[in-house]
This record gives sequence, C-alpha cells and structure tokens, in this order.
Amino acid sequence: MQIAVDDLSGPEIAAFLTEHVEQMRAISPPESKHALDLDGLRRPEVTFWTVRDDDRLVGCGALKRLDARHTELKSMRTDPARKRSGIASLLLEHLIAEARSLGCTRLSLETGAGDFFLPARKLYEKFGFAPCAPFAAYRPDPHSAFMTREL
Repeated sequence: MQIAVDDLSGPEIAAFLTEHVEQMRAISPPESKHALDLDGLRRPEVTFWTVRDDDRLVGCGALKRLDARHTELKSMRTDPARKRSGIASLLLEHLIAEARSLGCTRLSLETGAGDFFLPARKLYEKFGFAPCAPFAAYRPDPHSAFMTREL
C-alpha cells in the first residue's frame, strides 16, 4: 500500500469524501457533524493523504494544524469494503509520524460517541489516544467524543 499527499483535485477522491460526508450527515445531527468537505480540506492549515492499494483508493486522512504544537486528526476513512484489513492502523501510524515531524507535541481528534463509531474509538485507544475535553472551537456535545495523545 502507498500513502501519499493528495491535492484533492481528482474525481475519485471527491466521490470518496462526498460519500464520507453524506454518511456522517445521515448518522449525526447537523449540529454535531464535524466532517470537513472538500473546501474545508483544501485550507492551508490542512494536509491530506490518500492510501492506495494497487492504484485503488482505499483510505484517507488529514492533519489540521491548530497551532505550533497542536494538530487535529481529520477525515479518517477506510473504504467500507476494506474495513478491518489494517488500512486504518497503517494510516494512523503514518499520520502520527507526520505530526511528530511537524514538531507537534499533541494530536487530538473528534469522533462520534455512538455505537457506529465504537470501532474508531477502539482504534484510537489502541494508539494511545485518551478521552479529553473539547479543544479548539469544539463545544461539549453528547454526540461527540474528544480524544488526545502526547507525541
């Protein structure tokens, strides 16, 4: 598998992310949906990566710089047909290493609090993330789980 920075210009990644945002909108109330659309992911403080397996898009993730030492994990997604195949772990290892290389000392994330998001929360726990208070512009939300880890 190959992980590379993506400029978000291709139709394949646009469709992949549109599916992600639509799924999050179907699961989460509008006020609790924090998935970034293409324009949000194209902001200068965001770096976006795709995971390809034999040139097939199978996953993605991003880092959003919050300040000089704090970065947020955004838009982690695995192709539903490839879930539980190690793609998310491979990508998360890569994103943690990238955050470290930027000089960050903290990596945080927001994910859903419902049962649908339990596998994601377990993955993050496996990689050392622990529950935390809302960070950046987030507010307390019963539909959100906030997690962080030191780097």
